Amino acid sequence: MLSPHEIAALILVKETPVPFDLDPADLDALLEHQLVTLEKCPSGHACPRLTYGGDSVLKAVGRIRD
Repeated sequence: MLSPHEIAALILVKETPVPFDLDPADLDALLEHQLVTLEKCPSGHACPRLTYGGDSVLKAVGRIRD
């Protein structure tokens, strides 16, 4: 189960082109759950991107909110 902070981090990954304000612990948890992956950005930094599983989690959370 994801914490509220981890869900918020997942939303930031989806909504922000380069989310540098992520808590490293939250990012580690999302990587461990395979909800995000790290890709190389044009700037040379590693940028988190949603996986299919991460997108599915956000869709499920959206259905719960409605």
